[in-house]
Amino acid sequence: MAGTSLLVLLDDIASVLDDVALMTKIAAKKTTGILGDDLALNAEQVSGIRADRELPVVWAVAKGSLKNKLILVPTALAISWIAPGLIMPLLMLGGAYLCFEGFEKLAHPLLHSHAENEVHQAELAAAVANPEIDLVAFEQDKIKGAVRTDFVLSAEIIVITLGAVTAAAFAIKVVVVSGIALIMTVGVYGLVAVIVKLDDAGLYLCQKPGVDLWAKMQRKAGRVCLHGAPYLMKLLAIVGTAAMFMVGGGIITHGIPVAHHFIEYLAQSTNAVSGIGDMLETLTSSLLNALAGIVFGALALAGVTIARRVYHRFKY
Repeated sequence: MAGTSLLVLLDDIASVLDDVALMTKIAAKKTTGILGDDLALNAEQVSGIRADRELPVVWAVAKGSLKNKLILVPTALAISWIAPGLIMPLLMLGGAYLCFEGFEKLAHPLLHSHAENEVHQAELAAAVANPEIDLVAFEQDKIKGAVRTDFVLSAEIIVITLGAVTAAAFAIKVVVVSGIALIMTVGVYGLVAVIVKLDDAGLYLCQKPGVDLWAKMQRKAGRVCLHGAPYLMKLLAIVGTAAMFMVGGGIITHGIPVAHHFIEYLAQSTNAVSGIGDMLETLTSSLLNALAGIVFGALALAGVTIARRVYHRFKY
């Protein structure tokens, strides 16, 4: 009897682990849309930091990210337990924020002049070069800004993950949400550390001595890393912005049945094309969600801009 009970218990555990693995895979697919932007934002946060202080700053932000998730994960799980009906509104609110942030990036050249950007970059360079500047305090400001950014993105990841496992048992939700939070933290900040040191690695390889083939290959790889690092950052920013519109727009339209069914109908109508129907359906759905995200982002930015102006007018 005891042996049978043990086998049943093991079978139940195996079943739960299978469910966890499946749910984690689904949740990971849904949250990777934010990953590119998360990488770009966090890598940009260490701009203006001395090269020898980049990794300590990344590590400090990573610790802040873990603290964020220690707050967000229990809070999100409590909401899913007490008021599961709030998950979709929270998802839509998060999707709207993603669209707003994405459109703000697109509108940045219109909202801020090139001269303002140059002044900001010059101030960063001067702060690092000036021996009288308290670099510890300067770093702390950068770290606090990065942790605030991480808090928003972490909340997005956790809420999206909860939305992906909303029908699962509570125990599975706990394991999946906690697992995704940890995996994303390690993955994101591990990659951020690699990205911010890519140019240093390239410079190191470029200085490799020797005339043999291996030395030449190392120097070639170093030049690729050195010259490719800025382009990688730009690519991450572009991919991240596009992902914000696709993910944010998809979340919002999913919460609006009419819009969701309309996009679904248009996407499925392209499936009839022989050979490439499935690819066209996926592409059409992604593009329409991205377009919806751009529209929602524009409306959100307009609303926030008007609210700010009204607030400042009445404040003063």
